[in-house]
Amino acid sequence: MDLTIHASFLPHDDPDAALAFYRDTLGFEVRNDVGYQGMRWITVGPVGQPGTNIVLHPPAADPGITEDERKTIAEMMAKGTYGSIVLATRDVDAVFEQVQAGDAEVVQEPVDQPYGVRDCAFRDPAGNMVRIQQLKP
Repeated sequence: MDLTIHASFLPHDDPDAALAFYRDTLGFEVRNDVGYQGMRWITVGPVGQPGTNIVLHPPAADPGITEDERKTIAEMMAKGTYGSIVLATRDVDAVFEQVQAGDAEVVQEPVDQPYGVRDCAFRDPAGNMVRIQQLKP
């Protein structure tokens, strides 16, 4: 099979804050910004990689979930336990400095993990965990 990852979805509860983090802090380009009934879906991705997308979506928009489920999702987002993504870079320390300068919530400074990866972690404005790993040479 010839498969690629085209899009991954992360929830947001403030589209402007999400846009500022992913566009202005991480440097992703905005590919789409669609509004419908007071909600926004924003597609972003790394510059030069048009086939890789993150869709920032309003989690309450899914008509198949109940009000209790919406409440649970909101609680999990507030705790930072609902969504996550792992990004990669050639220089995790330099990226850490840039992201930290953008006032992102630092979860973990760059560290060499016992499982062989150097990484750091932040939370985006919705509480999603954003881990950034060092690419191996």
